[in-house]
Amino acid sequence: MAYRALERMRQRNAALFGLPAAPLPPAEHFREGERSLKAMALRFLHRRCEDLRFDPARREAEEADGRWQGASFLPGQIPYDMQMDIDRLCLERELERFIDSGAAEDAYTVYYCYLEMFFGRYGRSKKMVELLSEFESNGSSLLMKHRDHYSHSVYVFALGLAVYEACEPFRRIFRRYCGFDPAQPDADRAAACCFLEYWGLTALFHDIGYPFELPFEQVLSYFEVTGESRGKGSLYLAYRDLDALTKLGAEARARFEALYGRAFDTTEALFAHGITEKLGDAYRFTEDYVLGKIHDKPLEPNAFGYYMDHAYFSAARLYREIEGALGPARITEKHVDALTAILLHNSLFKFALSFYKDEEKHGPPLPMDLHPLAWLLMLCDELQCWDRTAYGRNSRTELHPMAADFDFGPGGLRATYYYDKEEQEKIDDFKAAYRAWEAGGEQGKAPRLKAYSDMAEKEQRFLSDIRKIVDTGLFPLTVVPDTREADRRSKHTYLSSSSFLHLYDFAIALNARYAYRGREKEIPAERLEKEFEAMSLEYQLSNLNQAKSFSRYLDALDCFYTDRPVDYRMITAFTDEQAAVIAPMEHERWVLEHIAMGWQRGDLYETAALPPELTEHFSDEKEARKALREQLRMHKLTMDGDPTEGEIFAHYETLPEEEKEKDSAPFNSMLKLVRKYEGLRIYALD
Repeated sequence: MAYRALERMRQRNAALFGLPAAPLPPAEHFREGERSLKAMALRFLHRRCEDLRFDPARREAEEADGRWQGASFLPGQIPYDMQMDIDRLCLERELERFIDSGAAEDAYTVYYCYLEMFFGRYGRSKKMVELLSEFESNGSSLLMKHRDHYSHSVYVFALGLAVYEACEPFRRIFRRYCGFDPAQPDADRAAACCFLEYWGLTALFHDIGYPFELPFEQVLSYFEVTGESRGKGSLYLAYRDLDALTKLGAEARARFEALYGRAFDTTEALFAHGITEKLGDAYRFTEDYVLGKIHDKPLEPNAFGYYMDHAYFSAARLYREIEGALGPARITEKHVDALTAILLHNSLFKFALSFYKDEEKHGPPLPMDLHPLAWLLMLCDELQCWDRTAYGRNSRTELHPMAADFDFGPGGLRATYYYDKEEQEKIDDFKAAYRAWEAGGEQGKAPRLKAYSDMAEKEQRFLSDIRKIVDTGLFPLTVVPDTREADRRSKHTYLSSSSFLHLYDFAIALNARYAYRGREKEIPAERLEKEFEAMSLEYQLSNLNQAKSFSRYLDALDCFYTDRPVDYRMITAFTDEQAAVIAPMEHERWVLEHIAMGWQRGDLYETAALPPELTEHFSDEKEARKALREQLRMHKLTMDGDPTEGEIFAHYETLPEEEKEKDSAPFNSMLKLVRKYEGLRIYALD
């Protein structure tokens, strides 16, 4: 049973009410034997991560006093382990949604799930996540070359889960590396749960340092736009007073001295020790050498080819976030492993440790067993080159893969990268030039068509570079380029345009609108946020996904939002006719969300005789029946099976007027919220 706490609740409900399946077992959204990226990543979450974040001590306490410690719509309604199972299901469903769409809004909710599950509260860390998206969408168009790193990081996360699921040697090495005894019956499950936490930390945040690199690149773009190459004579930025980012406090110094048996004054020194401990012997460098390289990254970019290394800032910034969220006493060596993997992934390993492009000095590609997280991050970071928004001036005109298919077969990974068929003329011109270059004795540089040529030419530059960076002997790779017609419908792109960074604030406000029915302005914002945080991840995501749907609903009304003044009629409130369009669409979203999360239709929670433990622990019958609804995961307003849009819309018409109003009223509030938080205005196309 993949979701064992839900199974225990199902057995309890069967004994109490004679129900065969309440709650329903979560459905597997992949076929047996399917080996695509989506199937492998979801299979890992669904089957390997049993009992993720379960707490035996809480379970014992619940059994002793009969009071549940888990939250659903309200605290105390379900067992704690059941909440953990539902949280994992939320991550599984949100990752599936993102893989299907590739949209930044869906990447956002994957980040949200991870931070809620492993950092404890999204609101505390939201600036770290949102800053990267804001910088890229607003500042990157000033650069010569730049592509998305926000959705890219979630793709990297998914790729790593799929590799773990598909590659038995990596699972074995990671289990041994982290000290899980294979003789113990629970070792595989515990290792998978450990991998999810620390791989998520590594993959999702490996590029959060880009806001430090982008200003550096913007300055150099003034030289490159006129045809000048970066180098001596270029004006460049360097960073000073880095103690604010790197200096360790007394509590942190004491913690790392306890872990490593020696003191560190800065994160630079800590990272240098961690890297040398793992790679020093294999690549013949000392701790002083790598510390010097790390220390000079932000200070002397001229010593690194006039490039600023975002990986340095990603690791340093993420350390501060971990320390703030968990406290120094809860930081482990595995956190340091994730941070050093991030620090290594961009240029430090390639150009200062292994010298992978230097024919005389180059060392061996990184094997899995020396630093599994670094190995996997560098592999997945290279593989994830498809479906990335191009921001830079040159990047927008280059040819990059728009999609990819992955076959994680028993013989390794076969990756097929697809280029837009509308670009066939560029491809044909490249092939003709390449054949002419071959016929001419291969004199001079080979013709290039970034990134197609790196996959299509006989040198297989894309694949050969990966093999120089990481050892693929235990995980063979095959790369094939192809073309097909572009299909951008999955991204659900609408005319509305905004960085839409305030989804969290919108979700809090929408939840308040349901709770207070127009009185939410009277309630302090801090109280509204606390009430939102008290709900389970499932209910928080429901509000977030409702806010994300706003642009789709506006599109159906021939409306859009923008922060630019435009010559269209401004909308300040929805009419009854417009509300009648939005409401069934919102009901459809709610129904499909409940079906995906395993809810079923029924009203037993309103009609059944309440068991004594519910009446004992809840103040009145109404509260007890709300708790029973959450334990049964049953709702009288949802639907079963796989209903069509037409069937859901017809179902909406049967709802009481009070329930219909819940689907439309919040969106008049959204008109005010988008103006308040983002300076947006709503306009009609007519």
